[in-house]
Amino acid sequence: MKFFNVIFFSLLSISCFSQEDTLKIKKDNRFKVAGSVWADSFLSVPGDFSAMGHTISSDWKRTALYTAGIIGLIAVDKQTTGFLHDHVEPNINYSLPEIKSTIPHVIGTDSYIVYPIIGLYAGSLIINNEKGQVVAVNAAKSLAYSYVITQIVLKTLSSRNRPQRKINDDNPVVEPWTKNPWDFGDYDNIHFGHGGTGTSFPSFHATSYFAVAKVFQMEYNNYWIPYTFVTAVFLSDIKSHEHWVSDLLVGGLVGTIIGRSIVISSRKQRAKKESNGLTYNPKKNTIHKQLIPQVSNSMIGFHFIGTF
Repeated sequence: MKFFNVIFFSLLSISCFSQEDTLKIKKDNRFKVAGSVWADSFLSVPGDFSAMGHTISSDWKRTALYTAGIIGLIAVDKQTTGFLHDHVEPNINYSLPEIKSTIPHVIGTDSYIVYPIIGLYAGSLIINNEKGQVVAVNAAKSLAYSYVITQIVLKTLSSRNRPQRKINDDNPVVEPWTKNPWDFGDYDNIHFGHGGTGTSFPSFHATSYFAVAKVFQMEYNNYWIPYTFVTAVFLSDIKSHEHWVSDLLVGGLVGTIIGRSIVISSRKQRAKKESNGLTYNPKKNTIHKQLIPQVSNSMIGFHFIGTF
């Protein structure tokens, strides 16, 4: 089942490639294209984090506004999360077929995010398409960054406990669950896997899903397909996420910053390489010719000017 899913997404990815990419296939062999994509990906890592920092620091008023908004979301979390438990989740009654995975930390519906990325890269590698490989590698980086930034760093620093189910009822609290939206600081080691004490804020799934969606949105200039897809995958298993509403929204915000920063950094790296003459561009190597008539007391002729 897993093998056929990868092949399916590989074939599906072929339809996304542009004519410009097809022309490039004829110029570079498969190994050169793949090597170039991976080299650019590693070289752009410092730029990825620089772009993230720039997003936060470039406009402090905007950052302060978002910070205030997050605090406001936490303040009303008991009401919004209670509404989610009582009125939203009971009306979402669909699920996706299970795709078993042997990849560490890829569980449940995560396969619907990971295997399309694998399929896109496999299909792009088979037909030697650089664009598809770039998108797949950037999407994979967004998952890796989401894991490090949210699962390891932010969850550990915040150490917020998850909300108890049916938060508005009168049942006593059962640890490590809580009914207090300000229940931060419950540190209990670094949790490399899902769940556990103090692992609520922000949502890793929201972070990673939105990071991947942002990469595909920017690379293919399409909002509807990537965001509709990740939302459908997320909602199909919403009851298992066990998060405050603010966890989900902040996760989506962090994921958007991660995905956007990766694409911006990737584009800068490729532009830098082209400006250094490492990538052949026929338009930059065109000779512009001018033939100008010239008349003087000693001669009559033409003056030839060639610019490169």
